[in-house]
Amino acid sequence: MLKGSCKRARCHRILSVVGALVLAQLGASVLASSQGLGQIDSVQSEWRVHGGTPAEQRHSQLTHIDRGNVSRLGPAWHFEFDNARGLEATPLVVNGVLYTTGAWSHVYAFDAKTGGLLWHHDPKVPGATAFKACCDVVNRGPAYHNGQIFVGTLDGRLLALSALTGELNWSTVTVDQSLPYTVTGAPRVVNGQVVIGNGGAENGVRGYVSAYSVDTGELTWRFYTVPTQSAKG
Repeated sequence: MLKGSCKRARCHRILSVVGALVLAQLGASVLASSQGLGQIDSVQSEWRVHGGTPAEQRHSQLTHIDRGNVSRLGPAWHFEFDNARGLEATPLVVNGVLYTTGAWSHVYAFDAKTGGLLWHHDPKVPGATAFKACCDVVNRGPAYHNGQIFVGTLDGRLLALSALTGELNWSTVTVDQSLPYTVTGAPRVVNGQVVIGNGGAENGVRGYVSAYSVDTGELTWRFYTVPTQSAKG
């Protein structure tokens, strides 16, 4: 695991974010077997998309934890990140692996039951990009589709990584990097397209949503959320 400085509040924060999801999704299977809480359905215990389902209800279908046994739950594991910057990601759980993102758009894959670090990808975001971000160098999480992990980086790139190894499959720049754009939101995958937006409106840039091929990273379409001054409407 990575070593380094970590403020107590930040350490507790990642424990609550990752540990709670592990307990609710896959890590609870360890407690289930050892404390007699019952078996977990492996399909229900996954969290493959942001928000849990395509409709993003953010509600787990698991029912084996209830008022009668919730007091017996406890931390399954924790991981200490190597910096004290903000953590705002929604982790995913796919095939027993927990995928999440940290500050500076780093991507991590863990064994969801043990917390063992499987791989870590550093996109090497330039430090100067932090001046463009209104609200710290955070990232809201990855997307998963067909063996690939997708993540937007603070400096405006969209990355496709191997879910197995973390190796980079492709990378594409989604913004004009000379302007104060940032990307902190989690991508979505729909019909073979990775959909991603951007931030920076507080600095005067014009926002838009783009879709890229999951296989090649090629731009498929782009929709501007703010019309030009000459456009009707």
